Amino acid sequence: MTTNQLIFRSLKKNLKNYYLYAFALIFSVALYFAFVTLQYDPSMDEAKGTVKGAAAVKTASILLVAIVSIFLLYANNIFIKRRSKEIGLFQLIGMTKAEIFRILSTENLILYFGSLSIGIFIGFSFSKLITMILYKTTAVDEIATLHFSWQALVQTILIFVAIYLLIIGMNSLFIKKQSILSLFRVTSTTEGKVKKLSVIETIIGVLGLALIILGYYVSSKLFGGDFTTINELFFAMTFILTSVIIGTYLFYKSSVRFIANIIRRKKGGYLNINEVLSLSSIMFRMKSNALLLTIITTVSALAIGLLSLSYISYYSAEKQAQNSVPDDFAITNVEDADTFKVELEAANIAYKERKMEVLQVNTNLSNILDAKLEGLNYHPSAMPMPVISEKELKDIDVAADETLFTGYNDFLQKFMKMKNSGQIELKGKNEVISQKLIGIERHYPISWYFTSGGIPTAIVDESTFERLKQDLEQEIQRESSIYIGLNINDEDNIQKANDLFQKLGFDQNEGHDSQLAMANGQKRTMGLAMFIVGFLGLTFLITSGCILYFKQMDEGEDEKPNYTILRKLGYTQGDLLNGIRMKQIYNFGIPLFVGLLHSYFAVQSGWFLFGTEVWTPMIMVMVVYTALYSIFGILSVLHYKKVIKEAL
Repeated sequence: MTTNQLIFRSLKKNLKNYYLYAFALIFSVALYFAFVTLQYDPSMDEAKGTVKGAAAVKTASILLVAIVSIFLLYANNIFIKRRSKEIGLFQLIGMTKAEIFRILSTENLILYFGSLSIGIFIGFSFSKLITMILYKTTAVDEIATLHFSWQALVQTILIFVAIYLLIIGMNSLFIKKQSILSLFRVTSTTEGKVKKLSVIETIIGVLGLALIILGYYVSSKLFGGDFTTINELFFAMTFILTSVIIGTYLFYKSSVRFIANIIRRKKGGYLNINEVLSLSSIMFRMKSNALLLTIITTVSALAIGLLSLSYISYYSAEKQAQNSVPDDFAITNVEDADTFKVELEAANIAYKERKMEVLQVNTNLSNILDAKLEGLNYHPSAMPMPVISEKELKDIDVAADETLFTGYNDFLQKFMKMKNSGQIELKGKNEVISQKLIGIERHYPISWYFTSGGIPTAIVDESTFERLKQDLEQEIQRESSIYIGLNINDEDNIQKANDLFQKLGFDQNEGHDSQLAMANGQKRTMGLAMFIVGFLGLTFLITSGCILYFKQMDEGEDEKPNYTILRKLGYTQGDLLNGIRMKQIYNFGIPLFVGLLHSYFAVQSGWFLFGTEVWTPMIMVMVVYTALYSIFGILSVLHYKKVIKEAL
């Protein structure tokens, strides 16, 4: 048999183990090439109204290379160890290490560059689709075109050739360092099978759980008023990150064994076949994989958390725009409003107008504020607040001595908690009017220009409003005290009206806003972030899922003799598969569950900084991530099914 024949026969034999590796490589190359194509696509910076996306995509492509490089090097390390006996046999029949290295390198060359070519072709084919997704998520009205970039091609080839050289270098070192005897022992070494759980391990296990719980507790207090300065917030965030990551490592190192040992003791040491195949395996193997599982869990939590937060902001874009600009168009200047109305009438666009006067009044809220205000530019006894009359709003009726607060956003509530009732004071220049707060509502009657982005609006009786109007402190008044809201009668004309509004070039700093433009602006910013985080998260999900799958392949081959014994003892294939299913639930479910838990507490601690809705976007992200992650668990079960079938 010639060397070339040996290479192709060996490649054909090992192809069944490499198929998922090849898939992940093809996917990574395709995604990277599509990303780099976006980076060099002229439409990225020329698309009307879009953000400068090329820089962000370039950064994402660098992170993508890092993720793919780590995955390929790790996967190669697993595969070459699995083939250690084969390498040893080659040496036994007289092959030199240089010849063996040439065989492995040629195999890798064919598989690697074959996958690279397929990945580039797929990346080019789907680059238009990815561009369309980007335009859709960023609300850019631009036509995507199929664009081939020679710069992207050269960059992709150079990057993946560099990764291939690293892989070849690792293989060369592995072959040179190993003796024939050590090659036959590589796959027979145990993975930390400890007979008895020591006192130290028990303490470490409890400590791991305690650190994670402590990190969760501090995160729940992060924006609750307990940390009011920048330094306090920084140290709290650092503590949370350190506590959770170290706790996660200790959790995999000892806590899992500690919990499993408690379960085993409760059963008096009598485990059924399902528990032997699942619980016992987890106890012995998870400890040796603690660092790997910690990295996978941490990055999974980061991906889920960032994607959830960006999707929260994207999902809340329209609602936040409505809160900031309650009408289709908000204007604070009568002349500018008249100019815009002339344009609307010339374009035959029907509208309704809402006009109201807004005063700025210092208030004393000492009796209703629950939170500290250190670090904020407000003092409870002299807080400026917009005030409007009840006559400007429908279905609102307050007495002369009553005040209703409305438009109190979620972010400010975390730092400045107010009671729903109590005595407050409205301060004029010379007169102080005592009022009774009768409630706090979520309706936003005026734009952010008057509310400083979140301060509640006080609604008072008309007589109280007139008294305040006659006794104003001029120093705290806005340049304009008139709010004019224009609503388009036909929704189909809103885009046309928005184009006219933008053409007039009103200054947003003066309180001239379009609800549609504000929503689209947030969608552009957060849509790009969601697009990048989503694709990076998907890449990491596939690569980490493949790594766990390869580990299960590795374990399956090691445990094959055990399955042979169990089959000879009379256990059926179904009996063993039930235990294997439980094992995969633990192997894939524990890192997934811990990652979801980490991301849940991270999102809950600060979601209000990003939007108005939390549950729907967060649950959608978690469900999709879980569904995709579960595919690798199912593939592992199918692989074990094949191993069990071959065991007898």
